[in-house]
Amino acid sequence: MNRTKEFRPLRYVYGVATALLLGGTAFSVATGQAGAQVAQNSPTAIAPRPGAPASFADLTARLQPAVVNISTKQRVAVKRQADPFEEFFRRFGGQVPQGQGQGQDQQPQTRETGSLGSGFIISADGYVVTNNHLIQGADGQGTVDSVTVILSDRKEYPARIVGRDTASDLALLKIEGRNLPFVQWGDSTKARVGDWVIAIGNPYGLGGTVTAGIISALHRGGISNNGAYDRYIQTDASINMGNSGGPMFDMAGNVIGINSALISPTGASVGIGLAIPAEAAKPVIDALRRGERPQRGYLGVGLQPIDEDIAASLGIEKERGELVRTIVPGEAAAKAGLQQGDVIMRVNGQAVTPDETVSYLIANTPVGTRVPVDIIRDGKPLRLSVQVGQRPTEEELAKQSGAGQPDEGQALGSETPVAPGAALGLSLQPLNGQIIQALGLPAGQKGVVVTSVDPNSDAATKGIQRGFVIVSVNRQAVNTPQDVNAAIEAARRAGRSSVLLLVKPRQGPEAFVGVEIARR
Repeated sequence: MNRTKEFRPLRYVYGVATALLLGGTAFSVATGQAGAQVAQNSPTAIAPRPGAPASFADLTARLQPAVVNISTKQRVAVKRQADPFEEFFRRFGGQVPQGQGQGQDQQPQTRETGSLGSGFIISADGYVVTNNHLIQGADGQGTVDSVTVILSDRKEYPARIVGRDTASDLALLKIEGRNLPFVQWGDSTKARVGDWVIAIGNPYGLGGTVTAGIISALHRGGISNNGAYDRYIQTDASINMGNSGGPMFDMAGNVIGINSALISPTGASVGIGLAIPAEAAKPVIDALRRGERPQRGYLGVGLQPIDEDIAASLGIEKERGELVRTIVPGEAAAKAGLQQGDVIMRVNGQAVTPDETVSYLIANTPVGTRVPVDIIRDGKPLRLSVQVGQRPTEEELAKQSGAGQPDEGQALGSETPVAPGAALGLSLQPLNGQIIQALGLPAGQKGVVVTSVDPNSDAATKGIQRGFVIVSVNRQAVNTPQDVNAAIEAARRAGRSSVLLLVKPRQGPEAFVGVEIARR
């Protein structure tokens, strides 16, 4: 589950809760005599307003039997601690005494580990939905050794993993049974901020626990760094460790979300729980049930948002569009003619924003569909036609984004002091064969290498370090420090306060960085 450092003091939360629980008393204090009169004249005056549930009991009694606990087990290797006596004998050429060391006859030490979470049954014959991270192996790869599904009546069933999808963090299990209680999918596209929801799950392994609240936000992003599925329903219903995989219900008793994450400084609920919306989850589960890999659109680009400095360097509005950082050869974007440095503004007529990202729009476009993509290239609008491809597996994507070699530290020599008044706070020098080899760069890499950084510069603030390679400035290729200076002067004449650098770090892919130009 995800965590941040944002939180409220406990006393503040307690005070609000107390005022709500003691609604009649708090009303009397606030309104004086009028509050006392209401309390004396009519007990029914404090009944909930129309539309607010008087109780969740009937709904819970109907739904709770279909909500299950997920228990997993796995044996993992335990790293063996070094034996000082073994090291002594090896160092001085002696034989390791019998029973010492890791000989062929010695068995590796393992221990049993597991996880507890939640899930829900979606068919009478025992298909169960849960989160993938509950059944994923401890090393982040593969699956656990065994999964047990426990119903609300304590009956246990061994479960078979039908399919799992890392990108959406969803998994489908199967237990053998008949006439099992099950729940239906709802329509999360009709959910509104302020709607009542209830969550049922297994927090901290306590078994069936029911919490209620409202939808606090929709399409909440920036949580999992997965643009294709990073659109959560946020709720203030208590979601804790162990609720993962459990259902979020609307007031009709339909599943509109799968509880998957929380934002908290401690791991305990602070009123920010997150659920995968049913609109994203159901197609994935349906595909897994058919034995198919979930299909989602793919463009084949690396993207980054338009922050204030990048927007200033390009002369466009911030938080509108996304910048193409890299192009994957042979994929849809490359075939359509997209280029590094293009800004994608619209996909199939929909504006690209922090909520409607390119990754989300493309991932939810049927594979093979041809869509218009509106871009800005060198300050001019352009429309391209793109045939959406099939998103590769997570393993294939990981291979595509392989990291470079680490800096060996000697090729650049001693640090060159930054010249006083340097426009970007950087010292630069041309690349040569020795530097390219030492930094593990591709043969024929172009650009200039950073030999030192003014720690007080904006470039340092943006993370630029010694050994980084500047490939282009404002989308103009640079091969010498003079090229960089010329591009900066051109930006100054155009009235720009920053320039857009394409930077190759010592590890990882190229990225665009907007860097302020120092005042003269």
